[in-house]
Amino acid sequence: MGVAMEADYVIVGAGSAGCAMAYRLSEAGRKVLVIEHGGSDAGPFIQMPGALSYPMNMPIYDWGFRTEPEPHLGGRTLATPRGKVVGGSSSINGMVFVRGHARDFDHWAEEGAAGWSYADVLPYFRRMETWHGGKDAGREGSEFRGTSGPLHVTRGPRSNPLFNAFVEAGRQAGYEATADYNGEKQEGFGPMEATIWKGRRWSAANAYLKPALKNGRCRVVRAFARRVVIENGRAIGVEIARGGRVDVVKAGAEVILAASSINTPKLLMLSGIGAAEQLMGHGIAVVANRPGVGANLQDHMEIYMQFASKLPVTLYKYWNLWGKAIVGAQWLFTGTGIGASNQFESCAFIRSDKGVDYPDIQYHFLPIAVRYDGKAAAEGHGFQAHVGPMRSKSRGAVTLRSADPADPPRIFFNYMSHPDDWADFRKCVRLTREIFAQAAMEPYMKSEIQPGPGCRSDEEIDAFIREHAESAYHPCGTARMGRRDDPLAVVDPECRVIGVEGLRVADSSIFPRVTNGNLNAPSIMTGEKAADHILGKGMLAPANSAPWSNPRWQMAQR
Repeated sequence: MGVAMEADYVIVGAGSAGCAMAYRLSEAGRKVLVIEHGGSDAGPFIQMPGALSYPMNMPIYDWGFRTEPEPHLGGRTLATPRGKVVGGSSSINGMVFVRGHARDFDHWAEEGAAGWSYADVLPYFRRMETWHGGKDAGREGSEFRGTSGPLHVTRGPRSNPLFNAFVEAGRQAGYEATADYNGEKQEGFGPMEATIWKGRRWSAANAYLKPALKNGRCRVVRAFARRVVIENGRAIGVEIARGGRVDVVKAGAEVILAASSINTPKLLMLSGIGAAEQLMGHGIAVVANRPGVGANLQDHMEIYMQFASKLPVTLYKYWNLWGKAIVGAQWLFTGTGIGASNQFESCAFIRSDKGVDYPDIQYHFLPIAVRYDGKAAAEGHGFQAHVGPMRSKSRGAVTLRSADPADPPRIFFNYMSHPDDWADFRKCVRLTREIFAQAAMEPYMKSEIQPGPGCRSDEEIDAFIREHAESAYHPCGTARMGRRDDPLAVVDPECRVIGVEGLRVADSSIFPRVTNGNLNAPSIMTGEKAADHILGKGMLAPANSAPWSNPRWQMAQR
């Protein structure tokens, strides 16, 4: 074993947060080395937004994780895609951009993540983005949106009539509209935003890492991270495997784990940081007894409510070899057309019932009836809504399978283990049927494909959920941020691992609770904010001016 190379900061994982930190740290003059097991993100399967279902099903780009049998889902094992490629999961995800609700971050602060309230994180959301808004974005959003950050945030053209019909159906069902769910008001029906720029996926790699590599202070090493090397209670480097040998990458200042909510707790445990009893059971010497490592695993689940269409206006016309070839060719030569959109162009955030504090159901609308694995539910034209509760009370864990770094971890979400989750999902089904029964959908609505008109009772809906609910691919929480005296916290509010010097975690692992929506945006924000903590800079000033204190904004959030 030898020393491979050295840098001021060694980051494990070139994903959403890792790329953001590499950019900000190298921008500040520090030498940064990023360890990434995956390879290049070049090629149409990743860069073409319309091809989004392909990379997460390709072993070259995805770690291929699956859950343990989930007892409340009939013993099914579910796919848990995580990006194994430059850009991490931002290179294989659906490109949907959702910051989360203001109350999510206030909850973080209440749970011990001081300095991570909405007022604290809003400046980092603004710093990271260039928001292109749109004609229907209402007020230009200057108080809430950024205009000069590395991450381009855009809206699809919504040229398909189904997108506007979905939003109008929500209004007719009695729900609000929102001009910008990432701005003044999340709640309501409206246009969805995406990390797409000029017809291409605008991943964290495109936004942050590639510019960082040009400044000469950042480099990427393609290798498999085996463990953090800790001496006398301080992280001094990372043990890596590449080319058939094991080396150590030395960190002059700090090691930062940004390897995902699955691989980050695995690395912590392999390094002797975790629940002492579990570590000793695998023959691993205990460096820091932190029982919260791997615990608190959360996710969003969703079902696909699918409907057959009367009119041939859906994307089904392209769902054949010739149609896909036409779409691909148009994108390849012009960067435009169907392939330039992820097709998630309308969405909604609603409350499941009166008295709910803030929206707890999310919708993604899609003008075709199809699964992420590319399988159509039925032949013919159709459309669907991805719908699921946002704040499940079920909790699971990531644990080691063995002390061998090559072994994948055990992933057990314990999905649907809380009775409230079943009640929430039943509401999702029934509210969705009400929305799609509105007059705006009548010209297109032919019949319900799934769950199907015969699925009505609680028992029938529960059976459908048990058989068909899928992960929305938003795992988080396995290295929870909190107070240093909290025995279940893994990192403090500056992302420092409690009990070990020179080691931080900055990715979705540190989320105390899952946010209201897709996780790419808050993961990038985490990398942005963590970089300032690492550099010892003063934090950006909290957003305590007009938008945050304005009573009109406060009313909009209720």
